[in-house]
Amino acid sequence: MTIERASELLASARTGLAMTGAGVSAESGIPTFRGEGGLWSRYDPVKVASIDSFLEDPAGYWRVARERGPAVLAARPNPGHIALAALEKAGRLVGVVTQNTDGLHQDAGSRRVVELHGSGRAVQCLDCGTRERRSEVQARLDVEMPPRCRACGGALLKPTVVLFGEPMPIPAVEEAFTLAKAADVMLVVGSSLVVYPAAQVPLKAVEAGAALIVVNAEPTPFDRLATVVIHGRSGEVLPQLAALLSAA
Repeated sequence: MTIERASELLASARTGLAMTGAGVSAESGIPTFRGEGGLWSRYDPVKVASIDSFLEDPAGYWRVARERGPAVLAARPNPGHIALAALEKAGRLVGVVTQNTDGLHQDAGSRRVVELHGSGRAVQCLDCGTRERRSEVQARLDVEMPPRCRACGGALLKPTVVLFGEPMPIPAVEEAFTLAKAADVMLVVGSSLVVYPAAQVPLKAVEAGAALIVVNAEPTPFDRLATVVIHGRSGEVLPQLAALLSAA
């Protein structure tokens, strides 16, 4: 069966690497961006989450954040996050590259987490560079829209996530590609693999000779390259993988 084959591959891994997308965090109650019911089915991403629109109308972004933020900040790691942390602790993975910005991998205990799209746990002043906790800024959105920097006297605050039109952080991209090129097994979980350059990470791994395992609810463009494809929920599949490996 496919899950047994995936466990065999991970059991032999010495430099296994995981990459995760929004599907992993969806099981913690964080809405995905694409697909039915996704955030972009309700909002125009160009108007809500592009850097140009943010600079032109920051309140537009922060109004959506006021609605969506509480669920994100209240989210807790689900069994999928916990299983990935266990696989890293057991030496089956060297780390996790993630497209998510929610910090749930760190909360679950993953030690090496490469955040390709930044972190949603902080905001930063566009003038003085001062950072504040996202939870503290979120708490004052009802009375301050858009929120302003309290360190320098009112400059604009931007979340430390990568908005459309912004480059991904170079150190994170370089680290992700370095890990991918050295990986002997690449485990992709909960990602549609249609967003570039993030989707290049597993491609680099495959080109370097890694076996590819894809765990996703829906088919992906990379399924044809995979040694194992499991269509299922990460919170169900990953704990089974971890259990099989721990019993081996």
